Amino acid sequence: MADLDIAERRMPQDGRIRLNVGGHPVDMRVSVLPTMFGESVVMRILDRSVVMLDLEAVGMPDDILVAFREAIRRPNGIVLVTGPTGCGKTTTLYGALNELNVVEDKLITTEDPVEYDIDGIVQMPIDASIGNTFAQCLRSILRQDPDKILVGEIRDLETAEIAVQASLTGHMVFSTLHTNDAPSTITRLRDMGVPPFLLTATLEAILAQRLVRKICKECREQTMPGTELLAQLDLTPDDVIDKKFYRGRGCAACNNTGYKGRTGLYEYMPINDQLRDLINRGASTEKIRDLALRTGMLPLRTSGLEKVFNGITTIEEVVRETVSDA
Repeated sequence: MADLDIAERRMPQDGRIRLNVGGHPVDMRVSVLPTMFGESVVMRILDRSVVMLDLEAVGMPDDILVAFREAIRRPNGIVLVTGPTGCGKTTTLYGALNELNVVEDKLITTEDPVEYDIDGIVQMPIDASIGNTFAQCLRSILRQDPDKILVGEIRDLETAEIAVQASLTGHMVFSTLHTNDAPSTITRLRDMGVPPFLLTATLEAILAQRLVRKICKECREQTMPGTELLAQLDLTPDDVIDKKFYRGRGCAACNNTGYKGRTGLYEYMPINDQLRDLINRGASTEKIRDLALRTGMLPLRTSGLEKVFNGITTIEEVVRETVSDA
């Protein structure tokens, strides 16, 4: 069903199954990995009918939402969304493209594979087996008169360089990168081989994100976390004396997990003139992070704590998905 080679047991394989379940279009991404004792199979399920490609719905705080919308509407530059696999980077970028999808502008995406079909956007699938790589596609896209370009992922120097050239020639480029937080993205691009002066000329903003599970609204109840759990967030009982914490008791609505649905944690770093100066001087990730925090960037853990205190998620989820800022 996934169009894999059933006779091949020694190589990793990727495939895709398109199903119709109860009238809903469902996509299943299938990954097969050879192991010592047979094959490991992981399936990723995407129900296209419930996907909300709307920036309002992804859980972005109002101040970050306003700043991010301002960045994506610029005429040229690069906006990056970073985080680990499966943290919703593509969904966030598609939410941005959805807002920018007007008749006057030509939007082209190149992805591996195309995850969502959107009317009015030219979408191009990657197929490395025939030499159709991100870099190759991006070169061709530039000859198609685009206004906004989405590159599924910047994986190597070649793709990064063409993305930079595209932004220098008057295009807005959106892409994703696998880094732990927003400041370390600069170091990652420098390590790839992108010169600092090109980074400062093109980068407009970096958004790091994580996904956490939301507490089930049907069985939400107030709780008080233990001192050990608070210590993992560098908090003491005195720090949270006036705060309320919640958890899901577990019910039929959430399959007794206590969680239903997911929301994002966000760390937004606009590239201002002070940061450009630091990047040009080849500053370390720590120095870039210090300056970003001084100029108003809120780290992922702070974003998580806000959602804990607002009763949206639990301390355990935030501890699992974020690291200490210290």
